[in-house]
Amino acid sequence: MTFEEWLASVPAEITNDPLWRMEVYRLALFASDLAWHDVSRLVQDKRTISLADQLYEAVGSISANIAEGYSRSSGKDEARFYEYSLGSAREARIWYFQGRHVLGAAVAAHRIKLLTQIIRLLLTIIPAERRRKLAEEPTPYNTSIANLLDDPPMP
Repeated sequence: MTFEEWLASVPAEITNDPLWRMEVYRLALFASDLAWHDVSRLVQDKRTISLADQLYEAVGSISANIAEGYSRSSGKDEARFYEYSLGSAREARIWYFQGRHVLGAAVAAHRIKLLTQIIRLLLTIIPAERRRKLAEEPTPYNTSIANLLDDPPMP
């Protein structure tokens, strides 16, 4: 399945989410769909059953952590979850390398290339998010009890 074919199959509930605009998220979802088929092959060989489980968890964690990070309110929190995604992508790349004997060299090379692309995007995003700060509007805060008593009650 090509990326374009896969894109056509993604439901509108996912593509209408603002998160969909992130290329790294789209690639991570594509990788997780491909991993489903790869894992199905790996579990058929008793030597790679545990590898299949590790691969499926690692690849699924990439998009899940990107989505979690996207929902965070500060750049630092967002970057932390993108770093988790980065770790999962690197881990998945290792599992694909180890599964190349069952999956075939061409399949493993394609998946490793896709994961490397995800890693590169995350390595660009993470430092930018770490620098981003949410600015709060300047607001005078009254801390004395006298000022608090003079203010009308909040609705």
